[in-house]
Amino acid sequence: MSATAWSLAHGAPAVSRSAGTVLRSTCGRTFSLSSDRWWGDPPDEETRLLRLALSPVLDLGCGPGRHTVALSRLGIVALGVDSSAAAIAAARAHGAAVTHRSVFDRLPSEGRWGTTLLLDGNVGIGGDPVRLFRRVRELLRPGGRALVEVEGPGVATERLSVRAELADAATEWFPWARVGVDGVPALASPTGLSPAAAWSDGGRWFVRLER
Repeated sequence: MSATAWSLAHGAPAVSRSAGTVLRSTCGRTFSLSSDRWWGDPPDEETRLLRLALSPVLDLGCGPGRHTVALSRLGIVALGVDSSAAAIAAARAHGAAVTHRSVFDRLPSEGRWGTTLLLDGNVGIGGDPVRLFRRVRELLRPGGRALVEVEGPGVATERLSVRAELADAATEWFPWARVGVDGVPALASPTGLSPAAAWSDGGRWFVRLER
């Protein structure tokens, strides 16, 4: 998910971790965020996904670092990346190795990562999935893979301007995207990533892209 949305949900001490956060588009549509999930251990479907990761792993938009920590427990070298200072502080408090940067900034060991993660809506970062997939390819080594959470069949790919809303607080508007599983091949084709698998687990959809 976007760092601005994460910061709204968890950067202010008055906000409950279980409070409902939504993304609202400029046309008035709303999308719920499973913010309570960000704080616990990865559920079973995420644990199964993480076991597909090739070391080392770059966790893009890592939030409070639950995937980064879980990977380390599996003996997999992992680094979390997030542009939210609140997210980075929470991740470090949980013992995650993280760096405070945007995915589009210069990152350590570019072209040498075995896996990149884009979970919890992070495929929408920047509002341009093709640009994001190109960036992922730059980060991966030859033979590397991206593990990406997407939306289910029948959901059209769309680029939106949204803001995160929680109680009486809201962020500024920022670019975001929705990606359905059906649209992944067309988005990946111009980027040098190849769709290798798509599956549903725990009511969620995931794809594996390979460089």
